[in-house]
Amino acid sequence: MAIRIVKSLIFIFVFIATQVTAQENYKDIKEEKSELTFRGGETYPVKKYKHEFKVVKPKNVIFLIGDGMGVSQVFAGLTANGGNLFLQNCKYTGFSKTHSSDDYVTDSAAAGTALATGKKTYNGAIGVDPDTVPLKTILEEAEEKGLATGLVATASITHATPASFIAHQKKRSMYEEIAADFLKTDIDVFIGGGYKHFTERKDGKDLTVTLKANGYQVLQDMEQIAKVTSGKLAGLITPEHPGRAPERGDMLPVATETALNILDNDQDGFFLMVEGSQIDWGGHQNSTIYVVEEVLDFDKAIGKALDFASKDGETLVVVTADHETGGFAVLNCDPDKGKTKGGFTTGNHSAVMVPVFAYGPGAEQFIGIMDNTELNQRIWNLLLD
Repeated sequence: MAIRIVKSLIFIFVFIATQVTAQENYKDIKEEKSELTFRGGETYPVKKYKHEFKVVKPKNVIFLIGDGMGVSQVFAGLTANGGNLFLQNCKYTGFSKTHSSDDYVTDSAAAGTALATGKKTYNGAIGVDPDTVPLKTILEEAEEKGLATGLVATASITHATPASFIAHQKKRSMYEEIAADFLKTDIDVFIGGGYKHFTERKDGKDLTVTLKANGYQVLQDMEQIAKVTSGKLAGLITPEHPGRAPERGDMLPVATETALNILDNDQDGFFLMVEGSQIDWGGHQNSTIYVVEEVLDFDKAIGKALDFASKDGETLVVVTADHETGGFAVLNCDPDKGKTKGGFTTGNHSAVMVPVFAYGPGAEQFIGIMDNTELNQRIWNLLLD
């Protein structure tokens, strides 16, 4: 009997641990050394956009975060695409310091919270200060000002970075509590993974029922999601995280364009955060191939943002990272073939500064070396002041 009880307890412990860590299993390094070289592939054309805008201060802001994207990650992507990225349209550039309140090496939760709220906090915190007091996010402040709002990610929408813009929890692993926080806001559109955190819950609730009652279209198919041009949308495309870029296809650029189509209906303006979540995971995997594929996918989403901003003339586009991952370096390249050899110093995050790029009215405010909290403050001053 005692042995059975012990076995049962072990099973319960393993089950709970598996549930908690399933969202973080991308951190386990399991790629082969052959993954250190991206050998080239099909490139895509890159447009150049005019730098002529209708206003001095933007009506809309598109904030794109390449999770784990340092300068080397950007350069690897640039080389792989024949020396061109949409990102190069952003002629105003700077650097962001990323440390958290309790560690010189931040995690995505603390860095996401700094970008979302303008305040430093401890690693693991979602939208709360070091004393776990909720901090108002720029998305919530935009809602209060009557602007439309949206979130898009290639991770679960309850994962650290998108969660930091909408939720207030003491631990990033509280995915079900984070999902419930979505219902406390008036966000117009969110697209990513994480369907199970809204439906397969400890409390037995199906939050998608409430979302529908609140006027949201709740969809899981990207083809259906891409057809939505108005109203409220909850696009929850996978139970947890979507797959890598080759598996999920053009999900991120399509989701970005869909969100922009919806948000543009609001005459007062909008705030949209888009995360290229899995650049970080390529760094954790020490895989140059994974990193490059995700940077190129993220750049295509940047292209959608720039295309909108160029035509609109009233939209600021800001691109940055929450931190760098992998201590990644570009060791050798063959730009004619798009071949890139990379190397890594760690399977975790590093403490180095990350790049900042800006395009549109107010873009000149994003040059020089700044703290990640300053990005929030500069966006706030331009959009909400």
